Amino acid sequence: MLRSINQSLSRTVFSVPKYLPLAIKHARILCFRHASNNTKPELTSVRYNVQRGPYSKVTDNHVQFFDGLLGQGRVLTDPDECESYNIDWIKMVRGASKVVVKPKTTEEVSAILRYCNENRLAVCPQSGNTGLVGGNVPVFDEIIISMKLMNNIISTDELSGTLVCQAGCILENLEKHLENVNLMMPLDLGAKGSCLIGGCVSTNAGGLRLLRYGNLHGNILGLEAVKANGEVVNCLNTLKKDNTGYHIKHMFIGSEGTLGIVTKVAIQCPPLPKSINVAFLGLKSFENVLKTYKAAKRELGEILSSCELIDKTSLEACTTALGLKNPLDTGSNDYEFYVLLETSGSETHHDEEKFARLLEKLLEEGIISDGTLASEPTKIKNIWTLRESLTQAVMYDGYVFKYDISMPLPEFYKIVEILRERLKDPRIVRIGGYGHLGDGNLHLQVSIPTYAEDIASQLEPFIFEYISKQRGSISAEHGIGFKKTKFLHYSKDKSAIQVMRELKKMMDPNGILNPYKVLDPL
Repeated sequence: MLRSINQSLSRTVFSVPKYLPLAIKHARILCFRHASNNTKPELTSVRYNVQRGPYSKVTDNHVQFFDGLLGQGRVLTDPDECESYNIDWIKMVRGASKVVVKPKTTEEVSAILRYCNENRLAVCPQSGNTGLVGGNVPVFDEIIISMKLMNNIISTDELSGTLVCQAGCILENLEKHLENVNLMMPLDLGAKGSCLIGGCVSTNAGGLRLLRYGNLHGNILGLEAVKANGEVVNCLNTLKKDNTGYHIKHMFIGSEGTLGIVTKVAIQCPPLPKSINVAFLGLKSFENVLKTYKAAKRELGEILSSCELIDKTSLEACTTALGLKNPLDTGSNDYEFYVLLETSGSETHHDEEKFARLLEKLLEEGIISDGTLASEPTKIKNIWTLRESLTQAVMYDGYVFKYDISMPLPEFYKIVEILRERLKDPRIVRIGGYGHLGDGNLHLQVSIPTYAEDIASQLEPFIFEYISKQRGSISAEHGIGFKKTKFLHYSKDKSAIQVMRELKKMMDPNGILNPYKVLDPL
C-alpha cells in the first residue's frame, strides 16, 4: 500500500503550454469579443422591466463640463467605445449609458460627483467590470465613472506590511509589486488580471485564500471615499489598531458604490510564504470531501491556506472548452469530486512532510481515491490555472445562471443535486458547483444555450428560498448588485434593511450613486 501511495503522490503534474496561462488570463476578453460579434444581451431595463428613476437626461452642456474638467480623451461619448462599459463580461446585463468619464485623482472624482449631484445625474462607478451580479454596469443611461486611470501605488511600508494605493490598481499588478519586498496581497481572485482593488473593496470580495487571510473587512486598514455631494471622507488610516469611535471605513467596504466611491485604500499585507504546496485530490463522494476538509484543518493547522471544491461537471467544462488536462485523468474519469488543498508556510521540509502524512492517511482510509502533490512553482500555477478557469470555461456553454452563495457545510452541495432533479429541461447544458469549501462558499452554475425566461422562473426565487431555509446567504462574496436586490430579504432581516435604507438616504439623499443596486427601489 505504501508504494502505491507514493507512486500516486509522485505522479507528474499535467503540463500546460507556456502560452496557455496568458490565454486563460485574457479569456474574459476573448469571450466578450466573440459574443459581441454575434449577439448582445437584451437591455436590462427591458428584460427585467425596470422603471427609470427621477434623474436628468445627459445633455451637450453636461458633456462640455466633463470635457473641460478632464480634458481630451478622458470623456467617451462614441457609442462603439461606450458599448464595452455597458455590458458585463458574462453578458447578463446591459445598460444604455452614453457617457464614460475617466478621472485620475480624488479631486476629479469629487468634482464629477458634486456636479452630478447638483444636476441630478445618476452615476455608475465601474472598476474592472468583472462583477457577476450586475452591479458594475448601468441599468439605464447613468454616467459611468471608470476608475481604471486611478492606478498609482502611493506607498509601501515593508516593516508594517502596509500598502497604500489608488482604487484603480489592478490586483495582479499589486501582487507583483509586493513580491519585490517579500509581501503578498491577502486577496487572490481568478479575475486578478482584470479586477481593480477599489472594486474588490466595494464588493468585499472573498477569493481563494479567505480561509487563511480573512475577508477585506479585516484587511483594509483605512480608505478614502467620495460622497455623493463631492465631499471627501478621509479614513486613510494605516495603523493596525485604532479604536477611536465609529469605524466609518466599514460603511464603504461592501457597499458596492451606493454610499460613496472608494478612491484610495490602505491594505494590511502578510509576508510572502517561503513554502507553498498544492495537492489535487480525486474523491468519489461528498461525504469524503467533508472528511478531507476536517482532516486537513486538524492536521495542517495554521499552514492551510486554501481548500477548494470542484465537481466533475464543472471540471469537464475546463477540459472540454479550454483543453486543460485533468491531472488525475487515467482514462476512467470516475471521480465525482476534486479537492484542491494549499499550504503556505515558512519551512519547506516541515510543510511537505506534514502534507504527505495527511495524504497518505487519507489514501489508507479510503477517503481520497487518488492525488498529486506539487511544490514546484510552475506545477502549482498549472493546478491553480485549472481552478481559476472554471468561470470562463462554462461561458462556452452559452448563457449561464450564476449563483454565489454560502451554505452550512453539511448542506454545501445539496442544492446542486436538488436542481438536477428539479430541472429536466433538455435545453440545459450543465448544472454544476465549485467553490471555496473552506469558507462555505459555493458557486452554483446552470448553463443553457441562450437566456430563457421560463428557466429563470424555475430557478428564482426557488434557490433563494431554499438557501434561506438552510440559514445560508444569497451572496457569499460577489455582493447584491442589480440581480439580487429583490431577494435581499432572504438573508437580511427587515430591521437591518431599514437601517441600510436610512444610511443610503443620509449619504446619498438624491439617490444618484449606483441606483437600482443593492436596495430594491421603493
